[in-house]
Amino acid sequence: MQIANVNLPIQVTGRRFNISEPMKEYAIKKVEGLHLDYPRIIEAQVILNVEKYRHIAEVILFCANHITIEAEAETTDMYASIDQAMDKIARRMRKYKTRIMRQHRPRKGEVRHVSEQVLTIEGFEEFPESEPNVLQTEQYPVKPMYTDEAVLQLEMSSRQFVVFQNAKTDKVNVLYRRKEGGFGLIEPVFS
Repeated sequence: MQIANVNLPIQVTGRRFNISEPMKEYAIKKVEGLHLDYPRIIEAQVILNVEKYRHIAEVILFCANHITIEAEAETTDMYASIDQAMDKIARRMRKYKTRIMRQHRPRKGEVRHVSEQVLTIEGFEEFPESEPNVLQTEQYPVKPMYTDEAVLQLEMSSRQFVVFQNAKTDKVNVLYRRKEGGFGLIEPVFS
């Protein structure tokens, strides 16, 4: 079993303040101290933020098999925020490992990328003052996985949705968080 992450690239970033060298070393030491062997960590980012009396630490781990684990903690002390965020990360890694090991299924197919396309309807009158502006365009990797794996991926992140290729139907699905709690699944139906 791996007890330390060897040569792990860790990026520590400060927002709205300069990070002291001891604080940076403390954050790096905490991330290197994650001793779980699954999922294997490829890269880590620690984002430290100060807003008035709030000290926020956000930790993002990029792991093998396209797994992204995120955690955020807010206290009045930056070192305590880092500790709480790392505790959340460790819990989420253990949770992810036990679920995957309990329900391990072989994957089939490859990762596909869906690109965004803008469609226009002919004969439609355009009103420039009411036309929405596209503020940001993203490329989103579409991975083949089962619905329960997509639920797990969504629980592990703070994102609102996950786009994936359903391993049973080979169609692109969207799993999203509902305002009332729980999750919703969008399955395309072509007529």
